[in-house]
Amino acid sequence: MKFEESKVLQNLPKQFFATLVKNVNAKIATGADVINLGQGNPDQPTPDFIVKSMQEETAKPANHKYSQFRGDPALKKAAADFYQREYGVSLDPEKEIAILGGSKIGLVELPFAILNPGDTMLLPDPGYPDYMSGVSLAQVNLELMRLKEANNFLPDYTELDQNVVDKAKLMYLNYPNNPTGAVATPEFFQRTVNFAKKNKIGVVHDFAYGPIGFDGKKPVSFLQTPGAKDVGIETYTFSKPFNMAGWRIGFAAGNADMIEAINLIQDHLFVSVFPAIQKAAITALNSDQHTVRDLVALYEKRRNQFFKAARSIGWEPYHSGGSFYAWMPVPKGYTSESFAALLLDKAAVAVAPGNGFGEGGEGYVRVGLLIDEPRFTEACQRIAKLNLF
Repeated sequence: MKFEESKVLQNLPKQFFATLVKNVNAKIATGADVINLGQGNPDQPTPDFIVKSMQEETAKPANHKYSQFRGDPALKKAAADFYQREYGVSLDPEKEIAILGGSKIGLVELPFAILNPGDTMLLPDPGYPDYMSGVSLAQVNLELMRLKEANNFLPDYTELDQNVVDKAKLMYLNYPNNPTGAVATPEFFQRTVNFAKKNKIGVVHDFAYGPIGFDGKKPVSFLQTPGAKDVGIETYTFSKPFNMAGWRIGFAAGNADMIEAINLIQDHLFVSVFPAIQKAAITALNSDQHTVRDLVALYEKRRNQFFKAARSIGWEPYHSGGSFYAWMPVPKGYTSESFAALLLDKAAVAVAPGNGFGEGGEGYVRVGLLIDEPRFTEACQRIAKLNLF
């Protein structure tokens, strides 16, 4: 017998990152010394004190049993305490926090937890490609909010068609932003809360790069905005601040109804996360965050080094204020894909084509600040030989 995939799976979007990795690996297989600026995978190790906590907790028989369905109450309390300390936000650990096996799970499952097939949601363009997976799985309609450099890659709600706004029931935002590195302001988040309340639209803020802000400015949490919990939630991951990408742990915080919807669907899909990982996550949240500050300083140093190298060859970046990405314009005569292909083929430099993040990303490529600083200079020296700028 031959079994075909369901129509739901057949309609899933093409996995952008898988294609990117495949192309880079094919170039490496030729023997080329590829400088990979296309990745979004943190290159630093998990801090030793978190690893030690995990090792100790893994050895405890009590952690070998099934997890509690809705997560360790101690982790939810640690998350609430963390938000109080870092952002001055008060959260009820049981009603306003949901434990996630990585924030991607929450972002993908939420549309079919609170929307019905045929409902409409708003996504940023450009934006994280895996948001589209939730749209497809939930069989909901999609409308895009174009992010423009002239507006610092923040959506302008006044530009949205009112017919679209009237239909929309959910919207996603992400600041510091992937792929652009743009950051949100308190004023923008207040406009967002006002817009959401007026139009009865739920808000999901993907705070994956939460602590990674540059130029002496700490990124703003959506939940710091008055009225934010009335309209939405924020997802937080351990992948970026603690270099725990492979550990798969995160949480959502905010509106109690949306948190309950996440918990309910996860009651049926999962039995939470390995208890030892949750214990290690508590250790990470309860730490003094000095390793996070050191990591942010490293990324800022890398950003500055890459900007210096790029400008030296006439390649002017968008001045990213956070995340670990640089958003770079494509030279005249090229598309995002053709430029990325040229760099990989002729310079053995891998970048992520901007159109992989949506039509709004056309004309740019994303550079990951996830290699040692001297390689940024080398990459730009290679690109300079192509006489593109």
